[in-house]
Amino acid sequence: MHPKVSILIPCYNAEQWVGKAIESALEQTYPHTEVIVIDDGSTDNSLEIIQSFGSKIQWATQLNQGGNVTRNHLLERSTGQWLQYLDADDYLLPHKVGEQIEHLKATKDKQANHKIDVLYSPSILEYRNHTSFTQEILPIPEPHDPWILLARWYLPQTNSPLWRKQAIVDVGGWKETQPCCQEHELYLRLLQAGKSFQYCPSAGSIYRQWSETTTCKRNMHLTWKKRLEIEDGIETHLIETGQMTVDRQWAINQARFECARMIWLRDRCWAAQIIHQIHQSQPRFLPRGTSAPKSYQLAYQFIGFEWAEEIADWKRKFLRNSTLEDNSPHTTVPNKYP
Repeated sequence: MHPKVSILIPCYNAEQWVGKAIESALEQTYPHTEVIVIDDGSTDNSLEIIQSFGSKIQWATQLNQGGNVTRNHLLERSTGQWLQYLDADDYLLPHKVGEQIEHLKATKDKQANHKIDVLYSPSILEYRNHTSFTQEILPIPEPHDPWILLARWYLPQTNSPLWRKQAIVDVGGWKETQPCCQEHELYLRLLQAGKSFQYCPSAGSIYRQWSETTTCKRNMHLTWKKRLEIEDGIETHLIETGQMTVDRQWAINQARFECARMIWLRDRCWAAQIIHQIHQSQPRFLPRGTSAPKSYQLAYQFIGFEWAEEIADWKRKFLRNSTLEDNSPHTTVPNKYP
């Protein structure tokens, strides 16, 4: 029995990209698929491009209602056991669905009682400008504990997983009022409902980064607020269900710390409140990673977050002035986390 996969494409004003997205869905080497596209009230030529594929796809159009409403309408129309969501400005490599289905089969053969609800894989980030593009795989580091991965924002964006349809139905679908961090909010509800996540190393979805006008980039205050709400939701659930561990608590607080560092540049009071929350939950917390180099860690440990940020700000200004004074063509831009 070959499971059917519904490839679901929401589209809004993506005339430059939607043709490629549909072609990549139709070119999947796994044959047991259906391709459904809903145009969400586009004002460009997206609908005409969608219609040009004729009977190869199923399509519909509607008044503009937003991404998550459209994803739910696609969910309702789908007939596959598994769902492959695909944003209209992204695309899939031909092997994407097939390799993940093979992984599902292999896992089922090895673990007869193991039911998978979300099979997630690394995404391939494609960064484009007017003259060129580059690609890089966005790794998903171990341990593959989905709670830690969600807290650290390592679970991939919408196109990467295969989603079991029934799992999304069970949690009520996509949250239609969620303005950003949409897949992360869905991940949280799936984990809270006890759904099973499985890692697959095969990378087959291309996530294009070409615009600075998305809600997440245009309104960073809102993005930070929604991300921190998700971190709070993770923490509350793990504590209430007795599933909190030291590593999970650290991952939550590391994410809060990284947000606080960025927020400090605009709202010092809010950043200080976040750091206070961190130390209420984990008094011995010490940040690590690229957001906290060794010199910063030492300052943070001995004189606190606010003084560590003051020193970092002084260092940024010093490096900026040095860069302006240096006319060498090899001058580099300083790191955002000194």
